[in-house]
Amino acid sequence: MKLYYMPGACPLASQIVLEWTGTPYELQAVERSALRSPEYLALNPVGSVPTLVDGSLKLTQNPAIMEYISELHPEAGLHGKTREQRAEVRRWLSFNNSDLHRTFSLIFAAASYSDDPAVQNLIAQKSTDRVQFLFGVANKNLEGKEYQAGSRSIADPYLFVILRWAKAKKLDLSDKPNLEAFFARMSADAGVKTALKKQGLE
Repeated sequence: MKLYYMPGACPLASQIVLEWTGTPYELQAVERSALRSPEYLALNPVGSVPTLVDGSLKLTQNPAIMEYISELHPEAGLHGKTREQRAEVRRWLSFNNSDLHRTFSLIFAAASYSDDPAVQNLIAQKSTDRVQFLFGVANKNLEGKEYQAGSRSIADPYLFVILRWAKAKKLDLSDKPNLEAFFARMSADAGVKTALKKQGLE
């Protein structure tokens, strides 16, 4: 099994799930300039990371990869035991992917949407405001809980990675203590530490 990634990018979430499940895997770093190469596009037609190759299977998109890994290892208990628990895991996995990640990408890539610096700044600021709102939703959900879906699940590494981006961008999370506690808890996790070390991020 091979995971294609860029250091610190969203594939880190899938890698943490690989560590949590004890799945043997190989990491393959991809340079940004190689994302549009014919060789890489043959693996991932969108030209993005992550891509997971497992035998003849070529799988893209973080949520799909994390669900696939968790289904290979149901004993890890990362996807809930009941229909209701699995729905809750999917809810927060979708929130992290479709709301938080999508909005945060506008902060990183505002220049992709306009050549005008003023417009770029406006996009970044509006996106930052929206991200802070979404972090507020996540913070409220974590009240009295250690993990997003109640118990540790495939949703949690995704939120952790996005919080790493927030700290890199120096977003103020001081009014969101549940998120800060979650980030500290995840940072202390052995599997998370191993994943970070393998990417040279420790």
